[in-house]
Amino acid sequence: MARPCKRRRICALPSCGRFAPVTDGEHPVITMSLDEFEAVRLIDLEGLTQQECAARMNVARTTAQAIYNSARTKLAECMVNKKELRIEGGDYVLCNGDSRECVSCPKRQKKENGDENNE
Repeated sequence: MARPCKRRRICALPSCGRFAPVTDGEHPVITMSLDEFEAVRLIDLEGLTQQECAARMNVARTTAQAIYNSARTKLAECMVNKKELRIEGGDYVLCNGDSRECVSCPKRQKKENGDENNE
């Protein structure tokens, strides 16, 4: 029997879930899961290591690496072959800002600043 998939922790939903080339007509669509988006955000934008990313997402380092590699392949496919990118779905749990690993989580920062009612 296969082991059940562990839900990945993500800090926030993307502000934009669709990116497409600026040309006329329809484009083939590539779907990136929210956990893939989170891995790219943590590693490329925040500059975390794969180990730090894994801790934030509550997965093993090898799992974080696989998620990140899959996301990079999808990004390259969209950029090189003019495909639309949609960010949606995946097996994740949205962070509530309580985890010590989520030091840069927007929700945690709001709680620490006393702004938790201003969402």
